[in-house]
Amino acid sequence: MTSGHQTYGAGSGRQPLQTRALTREAGRARQLLAAGEWRPAAADSEAAARVLARLTAPLPTRQAATTRTLATDRDRRLQRLLRTTLHHLDAGAVSPPAAALLAAVARAFLPWHTAPNPPRAAAAPRYGTPVGTADGPAVPPTEAGEALLPDLIALFAALASASPPGTVPLTPPVEPWQVQYTGRFRRYGRPAFGVWTAETIGCPACEGKAGPWTVTCDWRLISLGCQCGAVTHKHGLALSEVWLLLPDL
Repeated sequence: MTSGHQTYGAGSGRQPLQTRALTREAGRARQLLAAGEWRPAAADSEAAARVLARLTAPLPTRQAATTRTLATDRDRRLQRLLRTTLHHLDAGAVSPPAAALLAAVARAFLPWHTAPNPPRAAAAPRYGTPVGTADGPAVPPTEAGEALLPDLIALFAALASASPPGTVPLTPPVEPWQVQYTGRFRRYGRPAFGVWTAETIGCPACEGKAGPWTVTCDWRLISLGCQCGAVTHKHGLALSEVWLLLPDL
């Protein structure tokens, strides 16, 4: 991650991890924390501590571990990291720089969205390009994902402890971004455990659903601009429902 490489695992024959955003946001976070320009608020520190717990979680101790159970345990740890990151990203409580960092982590660990345990129900979110092929099971690049953990542990440990009690929070500005996207956005709900609902977002003016969209985001609010000229932010989409569908920015 600190090398500036934008993909991991490209030589393994599997889908490489998308780390362009992670390299950028992790480097930026380190610089801001070291310079004292980012003193995280309580919500940022709490989210960082929860993600840190997933990053440092030990693998289960099994009396008769097999190669298969070990592989499943390794992937399950990374999947729980992704889901915890998405939870805090979409909760809307963290600051824009924390949201940008969480989104970048989620992008990098996206191959574990369905591995080893896919979300239940047909309407559960599907993000990115599936790992694997139609002829075989999806196999995420586990070693590449685990290679990111040491740097992330150090970063999130610093973020979680950067603001001791009594510290006045200081949040640096984050530049908004804009990108063009052609495709559909889906808003997901989870009214009960294992139960998902989904709704395709349409333009409030022309009811178009496939774009092209002009997506503008300041890490607090996402606006969708339709080709008909209408712009709306009243779509209810979570950050992940937009960010994880876009190219690796």
